[in-house]
Amino acid sequence: MITHFQWKPLFEDKNLPGWRISFYFKKQAFQAIYHKSGEIEWSGTKPDTEDESSLKSMIHELMLFHVYE
Repeated sequence: MITHFQWKPLFEDKNLPGWRISFYFKKQAFQAIYHKSGEIEWSGTKPDTEDESSLKSMIHELMLFHVYE
């Protein structure tokens, strides 16, 4: 489960797509850039391969709820 999920626009012009996201997963901090296309660009620590698919799915859901509501 993702905890402490935060997001903010990459650019001052909030109409430009792209968001910086941060969260905790399995007691480990992660940071990434979430692109308009749905691509996630990991910054620093990458999640384990077996967790990455489900983690991306959870992030997409959270972004749909927070950004595209």
